[in-house]
Amino acid sequence: MTDTESPKVALITGASRGIGRELALTLARREGATIAVNYKKNADLAEKTVADIASLGGSGFAVQADVETPEGVTALFDEVARRCGRLDWFVSNAAASAFKNIVDLKPHHLDRSYAMNLRPFVLGAQEAVKLMDDGGRIVTLSSYGSLRAYPTYATLGGMKAAIEAWVRYMALEFAPYGINVNAVNGGLIDSDSLEFFYDVPGMPEMSTVLDRIPKGRPGTVAEVADVLAFLLAPESEYITGQTLVVDGGLSAVAPPFFADAGPELSLPPRPQRPA
Repeated sequence: MTDTESPKVALITGASRGIGRELALTLARREGATIAVNYKKNADLAEKTVADIASLGGSGFAVQADVETPEGVTALFDEVARRCGRLDWFVSNAAASAFKNIVDLKPHHLDRSYAMNLRPFVLGAQEAVKLMDDGGRIVTLSSYGSLRAYPTYATLGGMKAAIEAWVRYMALEFAPYGINVNAVNGGLIDSDSLEFFYDVPGMPEMSTVLDRIPKGRPGTVAEVADVLAFLLAPESEYITGQTLVVDGGLSAVAPPFFADAGPELSLPPRPQRPA
C-alpha cells in the first residue's frame, strides 16, 4: 500500500480463531488492512484478534453476527457498510456440521449444514458485491472432503463440493464487476477443528493418516492463510473460478500407499551428484 492509497477493507467470517484469525493477522501485517472480525459467541477472542491486528499495523473491529441465519448475514454486512462504506475482500470462513454416518443424519443436521456452510457464502457474496464498487475479491474455504470420501464427513463434504461449484458460477457472473471468486481447499490442517474431528468416537488416530501424506505432516493455519492472502493480492488478478488445494499432496495419492509397502519398495535416499 502506498501513502496515497486507502487501506483495504476485509470482512472475514469466523475470524476469532483458527484460519480466520491467522488470515486477519496476515492481512494486518502485510497490508495494513482494515478488518471486520466476525464472531458468533466468543467476544473475548474476537477482541483479542482486533487488538493483535492493531499491534501489527492494521485496524479492525469485531462484529457479532450469527451467519447461520439470513438476518445475521444482513446485519453483518450492514455494520461493515456503516463503518467503512465499502468492501474490498470478503472471506467466507465460518463452518460447522455434524460428523455422523449418513444413515444417522436427521433432517436438522442437513438443514444446519446448509445454513452454516453454503447459504452464508451465497448470501454473503450477494451482499459483498453491493459494497465492492471498485472491484474486489471473494474467497471461501473448502476442504479435502469435497474431493474424497471418508467416515462421518458426508454432510460437510457435500456442502463443500457445492461451494466449489458456486465459486465457478460466481466467477462467471461477477467478472464484469471486476470481482474474482476463488476457493482454498485445505487438507489436514493443524487447528482446533481438526482436533474436534479426530475426537469423534471410532475415528482412526490422526497418526495413521500422516504417513499417507507426501509431506508427512499436517498443514498449518499460516500456510492456508498465505494462500488465501495470495488470492486477495494483485498477483492473482487473472485467477478466478478456481479451487487451490493446500493438502501436502494428500489428494494426489491413492492406495497402495508407500507407507504400507514392504522394504523392497522403500524410497531410496535422495540421489547425490558425484563429487
